[in-house]
Amino acid sequence: MTTYKEIFGKPIKVLTGDPAPTPITYTVTVSNPGSGNVYYIDGVQTPTLELYEGNTYNFDYSAATGHPFRFATAADAAGSTEYTTGVSVDSNITTIVVASGAPTLFYYCTNHSGMGGIALTPASPSEYEGQIWYNETEGKFRSVLSTGAWVSSSILNTARIQLSGAVSSPNTASLAFGGDTPPGVTGATEEYNGSGWSNGGSLSTARRLGAGAGTQTAALYFGGNPPGSGATTTEEYGGASWTSGGALPVAKGGLAGCGLQTAALAFGGSPPTRNTTEEYDGSSWTAGGTLSVAFEDAAGAGTQTAGLKFGGRGTPTQTTEKYNGSSWTTSGLMNTGRGYLGGAGIQTAALGYGGMTLPNTYQTATEEYDGTTWTTIPATMGTGIRQFGGTGATASAALAFGGESAGTATLGTTEEYNSSINAFTAAAWASAPSIGTGRYLGGYGITPTNASIIFGGQSTTSESKTEEYNGTSWAENPDMNTARSRINGFGTQTAAVTMGGRQVGVPPNVNMNNTELYDGSSWTNGPSYPLTVRGIGGAGTNAAGLAIAAWTGSPPGFTTCNDWNGSGWTAAEANLNTARGYVSGWGTQSDAGAAGGPPANTDYEEYNGSSWTTKTSLITATGGPSGGGGWFWWNSWCNKSKW
Repeated sequence: MTTYKEIFGKPIKVLTGDPAPTPITYTVTVSNPGSGNVYYIDGVQTPTLELYEGNTYNFDYSAATGHPFRFATAADAAGSTEYTTGVSVDSNITTIVVASGAPTLFYYCTNHSGMGGIALTPASPSEYEGQIWYNETEGKFRSVLSTGAWVSSSILNTARIQLSGAVSSPNTASLAFGGDTPPGVTGATEEYNGSGWSNGGSLSTARRLGAGAGTQTAALYFGGNPPGSGATTTEEYGGASWTSGGALPVAKGGLAGCGLQTAALAFGGSPPTRNTTEEYDGSSWTAGGTLSVAFEDAAGAGTQTAGLKFGGRGTPTQTTEKYNGSSWTTSGLMNTGRGYLGGAGIQTAALGYGGMTLPNTYQTATEEYDGTTWTTIPATMGTGIRQFGGTGATASAALAFGGESAGTATLGTTEEYNSSINAFTAAAWASAPSIGTGRYLGGYGITPTNASIIFGGQSTTSESKTEEYNGTSWAENPDMNTARSRINGFGTQTAAVTMGGRQVGVPPNVNMNNTELYDGSSWTNGPSYPLTVRGIGGAGTNAAGLAIAAWTGSPPGFTTCNDWNGSGWTAAEANLNTARGYVSGWGTQSDAGAAGGPPANTDYEEYNGSSWTTKTSLITATGGPSGGGGWFWWNSWCNKSKW
């Protein structure tokens, strides 16, 4: 039998009341405490609110109708506009359903300045993660769950191994430097902004297997090779160029580090395998406490006075040690002992990922550390790698870049890890109005559910009908120019593209190459699709779309992918790995997913704009000659790394 703690990694708690209640209604009033009118929320003067992601909050300002209550991303909406995501107003009640990843908000009066306060938008309380309770207001069960995933990101300009990094904020301001290209070491520095890498100032001394600390604009690089006996070199980065810093007292490579440019920690390394620690004060290094176990090629996290060392090539490889500013103490062992791994976070909340286990297994496993124990989490890296750069200011946002994988000596790839803790309410399906014309095998789009579209399809013969949904009802719009079924497309309700299909009835059973463009009111013919096929998957927009695979009527289908540039078709940069048709597609022209479809009904692949990568198979086979795909709004709840 599997216990609750084995599933969630946490013991059951006794909860008194709902720890993250929803919905909540606040009474908003206005009074003058002596310095002008201000808001009072449930009788408290301009409190700092905590509005948890996923929850619903009502602010009733019926007693203060002359002071409309709204939200913005700056006090009094200074330099910003009103924040409207998830916000509605009805009869002097402002309601907000807090979106996942919502920024810190400010509540304010639209008529008068200086009346409001701050509304924090945290994820649900982490101490309740894994717990389940009953919400009496909604009559539903709720739970707080942590969700995380690794996703591919932009490629480094210089592919390399044995590099180091620094980070300023979760995944949006990281730094990569040094490494081996091979055949030689490099001093290349690159800056990451959350979407791509750009070149920065090169190191004065090219090295590999050194350690990094600090931030993107105030980084530190120390130790490394060459020479083979290790280096004492320290360099400081100011956001544009590197300058010399104080030399390490002991030459070494393969060491780990953590902290800031002016308060860093260096520990372990070789040769020989060492247990020494050095502390940096911004100008010079001094000896610190001794590790319990000598090691090299481990990971580090935290600060100079609250550091963390884990993994590495030593004995045992699972070792974890904590530093308090003067000495090291051992802590819980990692579940998977490994060297050449990446690390992120702080001493009490860290993340370990990737690396290599003996004799030569490249790891994708990710583990979380809570200050005492390590827990292996479901999120795994897309590729098993070692000797890569790993950064992350928190355990909920990490970066892995470069390195090597089995069969690939040097990588330029980047993977991002993001997790959040959210309160979930048990969901339910609700009936919606029927479409005007019953049919199947049509094209459809969900962008989002209150702006959907369905077109074409088949009843007794091929259909040309188009219907739009506004969240309440369906309305018929002008027909397609050519009736057909087994179609798909991409775009939105007001700007869509469809291609291919099959015409049934007049004449019978004919595959097609027609392309049609929809502008929200009518369809126009576009350039012919390169293939005469049906069951094409789609992703992207009407200006930058991607057509994925196809079917003619018998296996194996097609691997062919084509790009749409708003006016014509061209071959995509790469085709699917597995031939099939009737796939479900989503995403963008350069960041797409394709799932299901015969004959390989459980296959799932991801596209990064240059190549397709086969990922974890679907749990249930989908698609087939009697069904098509569809395109989907790529939202934050979609996890394209796990099914």
